[in-house]
Amino acid sequence: MQSAIPSRDVCVLRYVLEKWAREKPNQVFSIFEDDATWTYRETLERTKRLGAALQALGVEEGEHVVVWLPNGKECLEAYFALGYIGAVFVPVNVAYRGDLLAHVIDNSDAKIAIVHRDLAPRLNEVDTASLERIVTVGDKPVAVKDLSADTYQSTLSRAGALKDLSRPIEPWDTQAIIYTSGTTGPSKGVLSSYLHNYEGMNAKVWTCVSDTDRYLINMPMFHIGGCFILYSLLCRGGSIAMTTGFNTDAFWPTVHRTQSTVVFLLGVMAAFLMKADPRPDDKDHPMHTFMVVPFNEEATQLEERFGVTVHTIFNMTELSCPIFSPPNPTEPGYCGRPRDGVSLRVVDENDIEVPPGTTGQLVVRTELPWAMNHGYYKNPEATVEAWRNGWFHTGDAFQMTEDGDFYYVDRIKDAIRRRGENISSIEVESQIMEFDAVQECAAIAVPSEYGEDEVMVVLAPKSGQTVDPKNLLKFLQPRMAHFMIPRYIRIMEELPKTPTTKIQKGPLREAGITPDTWDREEAGIKIRADKLA
Repeated sequence: MQSAIPSRDVCVLRYVLEKWAREKPNQVFSIFEDDATWTYRETLERTKRLGAALQALGVEEGEHVVVWLPNGKECLEAYFALGYIGAVFVPVNVAYRGDLLAHVIDNSDAKIAIVHRDLAPRLNEVDTASLERIVTVGDKPVAVKDLSADTYQSTLSRAGALKDLSRPIEPWDTQAIIYTSGTTGPSKGVLSSYLHNYEGMNAKVWTCVSDTDRYLINMPMFHIGGCFILYSLLCRGGSIAMTTGFNTDAFWPTVHRTQSTVVFLLGVMAAFLMKADPRPDDKDHPMHTFMVVPFNEEATQLEERFGVTVHTIFNMTELSCPIFSPPNPTEPGYCGRPRDGVSLRVVDENDIEVPPGTTGQLVVRTELPWAMNHGYYKNPEATVEAWRNGWFHTGDAFQMTEDGDFYYVDRIKDAIRRRGENISSIEVESQIMEFDAVQECAAIAVPSEYGEDEVMVVLAPKSGQTVDPKNLLKFLQPRMAHFMIPRYIRIMEELPKTPTTKIQKGPLREAGITPDTWDREEAGIKIRADKLA
């Protein structure tokens, strides 16, 4: 059995930061892309200043604040400041726009949003009825509808004295609402406590990371690969190097420049690194550990080529790293064994445990309360469904061996995973159905040469009309995040259906990429991410 819930100065942001600022004020906590560094003392000073400024705007304990920023100094300040004053950090994917953006803003109940100036114009395209004010990062405020607008710097300049908390912040208080990628419909806001953030990646779980390490943060702060990992290094008293994202060519120069020692890589990132031309200095670097998820064929080769220790895990926004691998596994799909403090079962559709070697859904629970998500914000139906029978249902298919090893098999959810992004087929389909010539459509996953999936759409045009794939892409680009836009488009007269007229995706998946499927990459059309995505 695990011990009791850890004390505030072990797992609650405000008290952890104050502790390190006292005990090691001059140690570097963060290094940025411009080589600027913040010590623990400076991080606390910046945190207090922005916290006071947010309080002056009326932000109170427990209030939700949207943070729509790319990785960088302002995003890090906002994360710390909101935690310091007991408010709730609500990060938003910088690729979001249209209906997906509108849903997240409405669901969050946030009155204030901190927004990059280049993203702010997208707010003019959606319903922002719940928002009252935006604070823009940039030289000048950006006018958005009838919202009050101010710049980040002018907001800071008006900061008064920091107000006292009405009560201490507790480990079970909500620290963040992290939105899933909408794998089974509209994005769900995962309620995450301080203990949830802390528990999955603390020193007892990730034993390969210590307080002497510098973690390279190349995942965004709206992803747990960014904010959860950052938090784990804060709680250890370690340090981070924050980048705006992963870039194959810049990866090793960044590692050397920042002297980073540990990094989290998506499987596709591992594939990109392995496909780069070998160099004689491939093993000459400070990096000692790669965490790779999912564990693909390329990941099995990282140890030999780069001289690093490789681990993999199974995790999701709602969980706290329940499965962790020993060093250097060799089999793609392997996840590891349960960490201390969690219970796992592989079950059938009736929640009955299946025998070892049989595929079923992975369900999870923890010994400590608050060590996983505590529901989906404003979505009690989804919360009850996920937590039925006292276990959290992951929606993922697994197999467990007789020896207690866990292997990931596939997604049970009707979802697509492209380069680290979970994509809802429903979201893709709803936007395509807005195209006037489309009668019906189905979005499915097909294999990518880099691992994970590519997005394929199978559609039928309205009677007497045709659909030009190039025109469809032009229609979708301003309406969808770049990673959701399909690579493959297949046009049929009619899609297969059940007797109750529901589209059957099974036969479409089995057929896969057929000779009549249009491929935008073969057509020379590249969908580029927005500058901040």
